[in-house]
Amino acid sequence: MCGIVGIFNLNGEPVSQVLLRKMTDAIAHRGPDGEGFYTDSFIGLGHRRLAIIDLSPAGHQPMVTKDGQYALSYNGEVYNFQELRLELEALGYQFHSRTDTEVVLDAYAEWGEKALDRFNGMFAFAVWDRKQQELFLARDRYGIKPVYYTLQGNTFLFGSEVKAILAHPSYHPEMDKEALLEYFTFQNFFTDRTLFKDVRILPAGTYMRLPLGAARVDNPQRYWDYGFAEPENPKDEREYLEELDRLFRQAVNRQLVSDVELGAYLSGGMDSGSITAVAAMQLPYLKTFVVGFDLHSASGIEMGCDERDKAEQMSYLFKTEHYEMVLKAGDMERVLPRLTWHLEEPRVGQSYPNFYAAQLTSKFVKVVLSGAGGDELFGGYPWRYYRAAVNDDFEHYIDKYYQYWQRLIPNKSIPQVFTPIWNEVEHVWTRDIFRDVFTKHARTLTRPEDYINHSLYFEARTFLHGLLVVEDKLSMAHSLETRVPFLDNDLVDFAMKVPVRLKLGKLGEVVRLSENEPGPKTAKYFEKTKDGKLLLRKAMEHYIPQEVTSREKQGFSAPDASWFKGESIDYVRRRLYNRNAGIYNYLDRKGVHGLVNDHLEGKQNRRLLIWSLLNVENWCERFLE
Repeated sequence: MCGIVGIFNLNGEPVSQVLLRKMTDAIAHRGPDGEGFYTDSFIGLGHRRLAIIDLSPAGHQPMVTKDGQYALSYNGEVYNFQELRLELEALGYQFHSRTDTEVVLDAYAEWGEKALDRFNGMFAFAVWDRKQQELFLARDRYGIKPVYYTLQGNTFLFGSEVKAILAHPSYHPEMDKEALLEYFTFQNFFTDRTLFKDVRILPAGTYMRLPLGAARVDNPQRYWDYGFAEPENPKDEREYLEELDRLFRQAVNRQLVSDVELGAYLSGGMDSGSITAVAAMQLPYLKTFVVGFDLHSASGIEMGCDERDKAEQMSYLFKTEHYEMVLKAGDMERVLPRLTWHLEEPRVGQSYPNFYAAQLTSKFVKVVLSGAGGDELFGGYPWRYYRAAVNDDFEHYIDKYYQYWQRLIPNKSIPQVFTPIWNEVEHVWTRDIFRDVFTKHARTLTRPEDYINHSLYFEARTFLHGLLVVEDKLSMAHSLETRVPFLDNDLVDFAMKVPVRLKLGKLGEVVRLSENEPGPKTAKYFEKTKDGKLLLRKAMEHYIPQEVTSREKQGFSAPDASWFKGESIDYVRRRLYNRNAGIYNYLDRKGVHGLVNDHLEGKQNRRLLIWSLLNVENWCERFLE
């Protein structure tokens, strides 16, 4: 796990090694175990190393093929590298290290972009082809590892984080106003935009080529996409259970390969608990970690935010060496400036607890297993999907699901809130942004199951991707590698073909409801339930107690709704009612204050909006001022 950067002067001018080093130094936290550089006149690749597999100098990067044609700067882990190595050795390749890096390099030399189909893991990498005078950039299927890029005149810059690009003098940070509108609609980016004008993120499951002399950057090419669909000939439930059990154990065991100590997050929920259970079979005295919350000033449903007792019970069962941390209201205020710097672009949820979790974990291990992906693959959010399970057609589905996913500012309030820049963004139709996530969709959707699978597709492409970007930034801020066993290729391929009836149990009842009766009759289906992930719950009973598998879904979030109008109210007012706040160069002060007051006065829960406003205000202060 590492950090990569690069400079490509498309007009043939030599690359400055001083600037290449500045870019690499900007992400030194991603790789404290070493640095490396490759330059060939107008191309320069930089690398920071976090040594996980083969800790010897043989794993030094950038790595170059013996014939000198290809140079690689690589960030990630390809877990099936040993199988690929055997295949390449049979073709005549010789290896001089035990790293997956060398396998990735030779796999690209042998198969070109087709090698991407063979990689089972997480990665973002750049390959310079000296013979073809061409740069190749690629990102893993799911977007676990990010890479950003920009074209400034004749200079193409890229890096694992935007701050590498900021270190080059040809880029001057500005707010991308269209991206700001996108963010304050969805609390996420569904396009490849970032808050930094002209800086894009390479989409998950894509690659791009850039030849010397190119006048522009062509759109990335997609090599993989999610494909949730009902099977034509569904199998018996027992067969699905047996195969899920086999693939899950295989996925966890694959991701235990490491030459440094490995731990696991253990929240007390099913996903992290199941991963810990399987890992603990192979790794005695596994270290586990949880972050909890002080609930003295919490109220309502937020009283369930602290999962430390549940995590301790699981630790006892699996005999792990367990560590925990307790967060209080002031911890958000304390960490926000540093978190904003590392996060670079705010995305889904209130992510500061993840920052503290990574900070705690990094004190003991260099690699940690996470349960991310289980919900998105196996239907963990039924109260979302049911809102758009019955529709007249695809456009009707888009209208209903789009309305639900306006997480921060509803459409009717957007023109007022964005008054200072409205003439620059009024052409942006966020419904079109939402719809365009579905680059391909079935022309005829006839069953509720078809719409549910579209919702699973949408959330994997957007919500899960946002979670993965956040997790990468905040773990690597502490030089910690996070692995996600649920996003194993074989397990994902299986999950996408599991019938919806084995994921959701109340779909039949929802279908029979009248769309004209949206009141109490339907409300119970639009709340959190134990209804989702049915197949996964049954399969995981092999590893964790039934009381855990039958538990209601519990997200990882602090009791901020209570804190924002209680212990943190002065901080919120100080930051958001400040006459010099940078956000009011883009947002209307009166409109924002009205929405914030709704929360402070207890009229409506706007914790996500307040968090987002605080985060963007810190972003303006850190990156623009």
